[in-house]
Amino acid sequence: MIVAEVVRNGLVESRHHGNVVAIEGATGRYAVQVGDIAAPMFPRSCAKPLQAVGMLRAGWSPTDDEQLAVACASHSGEPAHVAVVRRILAEAGRAEEDLDNTPDLPLDATAARDLLRSGGGPDRLHQNCSGKHAAMLGTCTAAGWAIADYRDPDHPLQRAIRATIEDLANENVAAVAIDGCGAPLLAVTLTGLAVAFGRLVCAEPGTPERRVADAMRAHPFLVGGTGRDVTALMTAVDGLLAKDGAEGVYAAATHDGDAVALKVEDGAGRARSPVMVAALRRLGVDAAALDALAATPVLGHGVAVGEVRAMALR
Repeated sequence: MIVAEVVRNGLVESRHHGNVVAIEGATGRYAVQVGDIAAPMFPRSCAKPLQAVGMLRAGWSPTDDEQLAVACASHSGEPAHVAVVRRILAEAGRAEEDLDNTPDLPLDATAARDLLRSGGGPDRLHQNCSGKHAAMLGTCTAAGWAIADYRDPDHPLQRAIRATIEDLANENVAAVAIDGCGAPLLAVTLTGLAVAFGRLVCAEPGTPERRVADAMRAHPFLVGGTGRDVTALMTAVDGLLAKDGAEGVYAAATHDGDAVALKVEDGAGRARSPVMVAALRRLGVDAAALDALAATPVLGHGVAVGEVRAMALR
């Protein structure tokens, strides 16, 4: 199904196909159902909030919501993000060397340039999943589990996370792979992902689910960073929970439990925001600030000459 098109100077240049589901939390009715929403897919970093719930259930006890927000983040590696990751490690009595995520430069161009100018290079601390991995180390410390193999799908930590994802999505994990950061990656359906996000925002205050939702919504910058659409989206809509993922995956839930999950089939990140905005509007979300995210500019010599825009969602 075509979910977005690229228009340059009035001419349709290309189209993006994908799958989208939007569920009304109060009724369970599908407000949007595009493509195969029951096919297993890898949610990539959209799974991080669910993984964080699993870590809280397993005994991780961060002392502030900033740590929880960064654990859920695909952060940009800016100083504020790195400082929180260091705090997670310090509270767990762990060092940067204990992290076993894939070394990388910060996603933020300025932060990457500053790191290189200071003589640094790709490392685990600045990689966008370092918060999740630091939290995994914190969970292992709290539970008394070994850390040397914490990424192994059969490790008690990863088994606990899998059980939590299956519980929240109300379905069995269909496949297990390895994510870009080295952690296990668990396949669910778009419907399952949307259901899980809706459960986070509707959970009782103080529960692991609600703690994750509240921390992310209180600290949208820590979840993404400067210029990131996930940060802009949560800032634009009061009470919205949102998380971006690689390969064109996006998930969100409103304060009353309406939820959206989408996957752009060709993995195009530039189509995610316009499609997400269109789906949220179908759910009745009416925030003027969404206008800035409803289309992604197409540039020619640094000037906007077109846009990526969502097609009508049926």
